[in-house]
Amino acid sequence: MTRLAFQRYFSGLSSNTFLLALASLFADISTEMLYPVLPIFLTQVLKASGSVVGLVEGIAEATQNIVQGLSGSISDKLQRRKPIALAGYFLAAIAKPLIGLSTVWQGVLGARVLDRLGAGTRSAPRDALIASSVDEANRGRAFGLEGAGDNAGAFLGPLLAAFLIVVWQLDVRYIFYLAMIPGLLAFLMVLFVKERPVEVSAKAKIDVGFRRFQRDYWKYLLVTAVFGIGNSSNAFLILRTKDIGASLQQTILIYAGFNLVAAAISYPAGFLSDQWGRRNVLLLSFLIFLATYFGFALTQNIVVIAVLFVSYGLYQGIFRAVGKALATDFVPEHLRASGVGWYNTAVGLAGLVASIVAGLLWDHIGHSAVFLYGAAFAAAGCIALPALVPARGRTP
Repeated sequence: MTRLAFQRYFSGLSSNTFLLALASLFADISTEMLYPVLPIFLTQVLKASGSVVGLVEGIAEATQNIVQGLSGSISDKLQRRKPIALAGYFLAAIAKPLIGLSTVWQGVLGARVLDRLGAGTRSAPRDALIASSVDEANRGRAFGLEGAGDNAGAFLGPLLAAFLIVVWQLDVRYIFYLAMIPGLLAFLMVLFVKERPVEVSAKAKIDVGFRRFQRDYWKYLLVTAVFGIGNSSNAFLILRTKDIGASLQQTILIYAGFNLVAAAISYPAGFLSDQWGRRNVLLLSFLIFLATYFGFALTQNIVVIAVLFVSYGLYQGIFRAVGKALATDFVPEHLRASGVGWYNTAVGLAGLVASIVAGLLWDHIGHSAVFLYGAAFAAAGCIALPALVPARGRTP
């Protein structure tokens, strides 16, 4: 790529965009350092059962999902993004060492809820800051760059934790202590962001409610929920990979490859959504999801599963970047945090339902049933998206 082409590829972005992408990078390194460690810590160090692991993660994720919408509404009422985002980043950072200090699983639950409370608090105002850092024509690129940072952190975090445990042979508790460092670096990145004030009437500041969102926004959330009801936790992809004979090391490498692909595709996906239309690129991610889940349901070959899992990163990177960018297209600027906040809540709660159903199917029907179920709702989403959602948002 020539220098001119490179500059054109990243044109339209601001310093805020890069700072917020770095914040997502460091925050996800901090969070994903715990991914391979937390279940081991609960079961082997604190002697908790597998059901306790599920309980801790279920409550923590539900907390994050619910808080995202509320945080967005508060941010819009105050018309302040940066202070609320900073509070969320700080809470998530200081919660990590509290997990390591816990001597009973209830302590882990409390710290984990605090961690996800911080993550849920920061998400909507951060996304509103991203949307306001560029004009509408470049919004896909802005969210793509942030998605690249987030997924790169998800790639680096588990590898860093594995390195610290295997090479440096650190005690598991130290992983939680050290995870605070990238968390505070994320806080520092947001500290340098310059928030642009939003000019709206006094009535708009006070009257922020569901009725203020246009019908197209609710249609988009309905499509997101229909698709999301089949989008269960990625843990089932990991379980399926191990189920057909992959070793733990192979599974970790495949998972890392998945996150690497997601990081690599995020910015190009956002860039293309600015050129081709967000709905079209989002539909492509739905189709990739459909093909991946259908493949997981049918194949028993480790190589095929590995290829499918890594290519699933294409879906992850596209959906995260373009899905949020499209949500912000349907709301005016002074309601942007609420709009993306309730979108995140819809994604999270639909995923929670999907994971509960997937767990029941996994235990009582069969492993392939989980992925056929997900593929069916993905097909419904592929039909509903072009039928209900206009080609692009119309910001009032």
